Amino acid sequence: MENLRARLRFGSKEEDVKLRKRRSLLYSKEELNPLNDGLNTFMIKLMRVLINCLLVQSSFVPDEYWQSVEVSHRMVFKYPATAGLRGFLYPLLFAFLYKILHLINYDSVHLLIWLPRIIQALLAAFADAKFFFLIRTLENHDVAKWTFFCHMCSWFTWFCCTRTLTNSTETSITCLALFYFPLPGSKTHSSKKYLALVALAVIIRPTALIVWFPLILYHFWHQDDKLRLITHNYIPIGMLAVVISTAIDCVFYEKWALVQWNFVKFNIIHSVAEFYGSHPWHWYFTQGFAVVIGPHLPFFLHGCSLAFRRYKVLLAVVVWTIVVYSLLPHKEFRFIYPVLPFCMVFCGMSLAHLKAWRRAAAAALLMANLVPALYTGLVHQRGTLDVMNHLQTLCDVNDSTRLQPDVLFLMPCHSTPFYRYSTTSTGPLKMRFLECPPDLGEDGYFEEAERFYDDPLLWLRTSFPNKSSLPTHLVLFDVLEQQISMFLKGNNFVRTAKIFHSHFPEGRVGGSIFIYEREKLKESYIN
Repeated sequence: MENLRARLRFGSKEEDVKLRKRRSLLYSKEELNPLNDGLNTFMIKLMRVLINCLLVQSSFVPDEYWQSVEVSHRMVFKYPATAGLRGFLYPLLFAFLYKILHLINYDSVHLLIWLPRIIQALLAAFADAKFFFLIRTLENHDVAKWTFFCHMCSWFTWFCCTRTLTNSTETSITCLALFYFPLPGSKTHSSKKYLALVALAVIIRPTALIVWFPLILYHFWHQDDKLRLITHNYIPIGMLAVVISTAIDCVFYEKWALVQWNFVKFNIIHSVAEFYGSHPWHWYFTQGFAVVIGPHLPFFLHGCSLAFRRYKVLLAVVVWTIVVYSLLPHKEFRFIYPVLPFCMVFCGMSLAHLKAWRRAAAAALLMANLVPALYTGLVHQRGTLDVMNHLQTLCDVNDSTRLQPDVLFLMPCHSTPFYRYSTTSTGPLKMRFLECPPDLGEDGYFEEAERFYDDPLLWLRTSFPNKSSLPTHLVLFDVLEQQISMFLKGNNFVRTAKIFHSHFPEGRVGGSIFIYEREKLKESYIN
């Protein structure tokens, strides 16, 4: 019997049984404290976007200024600016900050320029951290990590996320709303929260509804109590958003204005957006999407093959958005920026499944995005900002022998930011640019910029019949110089600066920007 007991004994005091350690998410310490992981993610993203603020020193499109910070500047300092067909809610955020700076006498040009960018960076960092949290709830840590990596190294995200564009804010709000959306497997869903964020996105940019329409439809289809969803969520949140938006717009437009309807009526029904250019219907499929997603494209396609069934609703949103925007004549890269985070989910799935070549593929992806990110942020189309920095020096000139600065921009309209870059202690620098309002069917419409470019010399001679009415400075692209050289010489204009703008001049936009200054005649000093 003793021998039998000895044989059945599984161990002794001297030799304990060693259990194999399992590398599972179930036993992971990392999973026990997701708050620290999320905080680290937010801090990494925050550092990244703040560095992004410093390394993005180029311009993208006029709306970056003329539909946001220039409107904010006008709201606070009462200088002219163009509000267009956009609501005032988004500019109101920056106007509030500008007003505080103005009241405490800290409204320097540098703060007026950089504070909105920093606010945009903070919003982007917070939204991306929430996006990472969402993927953590849907997938394992490995997939979430690589999705976050793909999102971080996207060149187009780097190029846009800290710009004061409504598209950038729409994208950040979309990431926040997606965190609360009832995706299959999500543990953070809240109908009221995501619908409130969607309403905010639509107020800021009405086309946000294009991205969210299939998702809202998906939610409605899978909701058990559909009537309650409509009466307790859709209607109250939608009505509240419309009332708040309309009240703000009526106050600042000083008349009745339903901006969302005006936006749809002029841009879609009357095709006013076509005034700013048009592309063939297939442009997003053949060029636009490939440029926006960039080097991530093969990973996106591979990820779609892996996770088509699991995330078919997200893929449907991407396809739907591209198809709808393809039906509109006016197309831009930034319009499909809000679906880029959706694409990163598939890219992350792809990298997570590349076991042998994962690190090599990640390194190649990073380097392939780094080149266009740095080039577009530091080199391409930077001249329109550099020229405004140069003109700032005119604000500080107190030389009584020089004429009072008066700047005329002979460029495609809204090529540069404006008063935000050139405010002095006594008011804004006197400046003027060629007007190009869209044709809204009003009598007597004409486009000043188009008339100028039809015959630049004739326009200049007609607009300035005598030398006393001439501006002191002219700002123009190099492609225009030859056409108005006679006018420049005849009126004593001398080139004082040449500023690089782009390696790829196109049409009326040249590779360099020239600043011409009118010399004060000697007789004026004698008299």
